[in-house]
Amino acid sequence: MLKEFLEAGKIIGTQGVRGEVRIEPWCDSADFLKGFRTFYLDGRGTVPLEVLSIRVRKRQVIASLKGVDTVERADTYRGKILYLRREDIPIPEGKYFVADLIGLNVYDADTFVYYGILTDVIGTGANDVYQITSPGKKNYLIPAVPSYVRKIDLEKEKMLIRPVKGIFDDED
Repeated sequence: MLKEFLEAGKIIGTQGVRGEVRIEPWCDSADFLKGFRTFYLDGRGTVPLEVLSIRVRKRQVIASLKGVDTVERADTYRGKILYLRREDIPIPEGKYFVADLIGLNVYDADTFVYYGILTDVIGTGANDVYQITSPGKKNYLIPAVPSYVRKIDLEKEKMLIRPVKGIFDDED
Protein backbone atom coordinates (compact mmCIF):
# COMPACT_ATOMS: atom_id res chain seq x y z
CA MET A 1 0.00 0.00 0.00
CA LEU A 2 1.38 3.38 -1.00
CA LYS A 3 1.82 5.93 1.77
CA GLU A 4 -0.10 9.18 1.39
CA PHE A 5 2.70 11.16 3.06
CA LEU A 6 6.41 10.74 2.29
CA GLU A 7 9.42 11.83 4.32
CA ALA A 8 11.04 14.93 2.83
CA GLY A 9 13.74 15.77 5.34
CA LYS A 10 14.61 16.62 8.88
CA ILE A 11 14.84 19.95 10.70
CA ILE A 12 18.40 19.98 11.97
CA GLY A 13 18.68 23.46 13.45
CA THR A 14 17.86 27.12 13.32
CA GLN A 15 19.13 29.91 11.08
CA GLY A 16 19.43 33.47 12.36
CA VAL A 17 17.21 35.10 14.96
CA ARG A 18 13.95 35.40 13.00
CA GLY A 19 12.88 31.78 13.41
CA GLU A 20 14.09 30.19 10.20
CA VAL A 21 14.83 26.46 10.29
CA ARG A 22 17.58 24.48 8.58
CA ILE A 23 16.35 21.34 6.84
CA GLU A 24 18.42 18.36 5.78
CA PRO A 25 16.68 17.22 2.57
CA TRP A 26 16.02 13.51 2.05
CA CYS A 27 15.38 13.81 -1.66
CA ASP A 28 17.45 13.96 -4.83
CA SER A 29 18.34 17.63 -4.33
CA ALA A 30 17.68 20.46 -1.92
CA ASP A 31 16.23 22.51 -4.80
CA PHE A 32 13.38 20.01 -5.11
CA LEU A 33 11.89 21.21 -1.80
CA LYS A 34 11.73 24.83 -3.00
CA GLY A 35 8.58 23.99 -4.96
CA PHE A 36 6.45 23.24 -1.90
CA ARG A 37 4.38 25.60 0.21
CA THR A 38 3.25 23.10 2.83
CA PHE A 39 5.15 20.53 4.85
CA TYR A 40 3.59 18.21 7.43
CA LEU A 41 4.95 17.29 10.87
CA ASP A 42 3.54 13.79 10.83
CA GLY A 43 2.93 11.00 8.38
CA ARG A 44 -0.83 11.48 8.63
CA GLY A 45 -1.07 15.11 7.52
CA THR A 46 -2.70 16.34 10.71
CA VAL A 47 -0.08 19.04 11.43
CA PRO A 48 0.51 21.21 8.33
CA LEU A 49 3.29 23.80 8.31
CA GLU A 50 2.83 26.63 5.84
CA VAL A 51 6.08 27.69 4.17
CA LEU A 52 6.44 31.48 3.92
CA SER A 53 9.83 31.46 2.21
CA ILE A 54 12.37 28.84 1.27
CA ARG A 55 15.89 28.88 -0.16
CA VAL A 56 18.85 26.57 -0.60
CA ARG A 57 22.15 27.20 1.15
CA LYS A 58 24.89 24.73 0.34
CA ARG A 59 23.13 21.36 0.61
CA GLN A 60 20.53 22.46 3.13
CA VAL A 61 17.18 24.17 2.88
CA ILE A 62 16.46 27.30 4.91
CA ALA A 63 12.74 27.86 5.48
CA SER A 64 10.56 30.38 7.21
CA LEU A 65 7.40 28.77 8.56
CA LYS A 66 4.13 30.48 9.45
CA GLY A 67 3.87 31.05 13.20
CA VAL A 68 7.59 30.46 13.76
CA ASP A 69 9.19 33.88 14.14
CA THR A 70 11.74 33.50 16.93
CA VAL A 71 14.83 31.38 17.28
CA GLU A 72 13.36 29.85 20.45
CA ARG A 73 10.19 28.77 18.65
CA ALA A 74 12.21 27.42 15.70
CA ASP A 75 14.38 25.42 18.09
CA THR A 76 11.32 23.48 19.29
CA TYR A 77 11.16 21.91 15.81
CA ARG A 78 14.75 20.64 15.87
CA GLY A 79 14.86 16.91 15.10
CA LYS A 80 11.35 16.82 13.59
CA ILE A 81 10.77 14.92 10.36
CA LEU A 82 8.97 16.80 7.59
CA TYR A 83 6.57 15.09 5.21
CA LEU A 84 5.07 15.92 1.82
CA ARG A 85 1.66 14.83 0.55
CA ARG A 86 2.15 12.33 -2.29
CA GLU A 87 -0.46 14.02 -4.50
CA ASP A 88 1.50 17.31 -4.30
CA ILE A 89 4.66 15.72 -5.72
CA PRO A 90 5.06 15.56 -9.48
CA ILE A 91 6.79 12.36 -10.57
CA PRO A 92 7.54 11.37 -14.16
CA GLU A 93 6.38 8.08 -15.66
CA GLY A 94 8.80 5.27 -14.83
CA LYS A 95 10.24 7.05 -11.78
CA TYR A 96 9.55 5.92 -8.22
CA PHE A 97 9.90 7.10 -4.66
CA VAL A 98 12.52 5.18 -2.69
CA ALA A 99 9.95 4.70 0.07
CA ASP A 100 7.74 2.81 -2.41
CA LEU A 101 10.57 0.55 -3.60
CA ILE A 102 11.86 -0.54 -0.19
CA GLY A 103 10.17 -3.80 0.73
CA LEU A 104 9.33 -4.96 -2.80
CA ASN A 105 9.63 -8.70 -3.40
CA VAL A 106 12.21 -9.34 -6.11
CA TYR A 107 11.83 -12.16 -8.65
CA ASP A 108 13.65 -13.32 -11.77
CA ALA A 109 11.81 -11.92 -14.80
CA ASP A 110 12.24 -15.15 -16.78
CA THR A 111 12.09 -17.99 -14.23
CA PHE A 112 10.12 -16.22 -11.43
CA VAL A 113 12.65 -17.49 -8.87
CA TYR A 114 12.34 -15.46 -5.68
CA TYR A 115 15.56 -13.57 -4.81
CA GLY A 116 14.51 -11.62 -1.74
CA ILE A 117 13.39 -8.16 -0.68
CA LEU A 118 14.65 -4.81 -1.93
CA THR A 119 16.14 -3.35 1.26
CA ASP A 120 18.06 -0.27 0.10
CA VAL A 121 18.55 2.11 -2.79
CA ILE A 122 22.10 3.41 -3.08
CA GLY A 123 22.82 6.53 -5.13
CA THR A 124 26.10 6.26 -7.01
CA GLY A 125 25.94 9.33 -9.21
CA ALA A 126 25.66 7.51 -12.54
CA ASN A 127 22.65 5.41 -11.56
CA ASP A 128 21.12 3.99 -8.43
CA VAL A 129 21.97 0.51 -7.19
CA TYR A 130 19.37 -1.74 -5.56
CA GLN A 131 20.29 -3.87 -2.57
CA ILE A 132 18.37 -7.12 -2.44
CA THR A 133 18.44 -9.14 0.78
CA SER A 134 17.88 -12.86 0.27
CA PRO A 135 15.82 -15.05 2.62
CA GLY A 136 19.20 -16.21 4.00
CA LYS A 137 20.02 -12.56 4.87
CA LYS A 138 22.76 -12.19 2.23
CA ASN A 139 22.87 -8.86 0.37
CA TYR A 140 23.19 -8.57 -3.40
CA LEU A 141 23.57 -5.42 -5.50
CA ILE A 142 22.14 -4.81 -8.95
CA PRO A 143 22.22 -1.65 -11.08
CA ALA A 144 18.87 0.14 -11.26
CA VAL A 145 18.85 0.29 -15.05
CA PRO A 146 16.26 -1.05 -17.53
CA SER A 147 18.50 -3.83 -18.81
CA TYR A 148 18.46 -5.41 -15.31
CA VAL A 149 15.20 -4.11 -13.82
CA ARG A 150 12.50 -5.34 -16.16
CA LYS A 151 9.31 -4.42 -14.31
CA ILE A 152 8.21 -2.68 -11.13
CA ASP A 153 4.64 -3.30 -9.96
CA LEU A 154 3.93 -1.26 -6.84
CA GLU A 155 0.36 -2.55 -6.54
CA LYS A 156 1.54 -6.16 -6.39
CA GLU A 157 4.65 -5.14 -4.38
CA LYS A 158 6.84 -6.93 -6.90
CA MET A 159 9.96 -6.24 -8.95
CA LEU A 160 11.10 -8.41 -11.84
CA ILE A 161 14.81 -8.40 -12.69
CA ARG A 162 17.30 -9.98 -15.08
CA PRO A 163 20.44 -10.11 -12.95
CA VAL A 164 24.02 -10.48 -14.08
CA LYS A 165 24.66 -14.18 -14.70
CA GLY A 166 25.96 -15.88 -11.57
CA ILE A 167 25.17 -13.13 -9.06
CA PHE A 168 22.57 -15.19 -7.18
CA ASP A 169 24.17 -18.59 -7.90
CA ASP A 170 26.77 -18.58 -5.11
CA GLU A 171 26.41 -20.99 -2.22
CA ASP A 172 28.33 -18.99 0.39
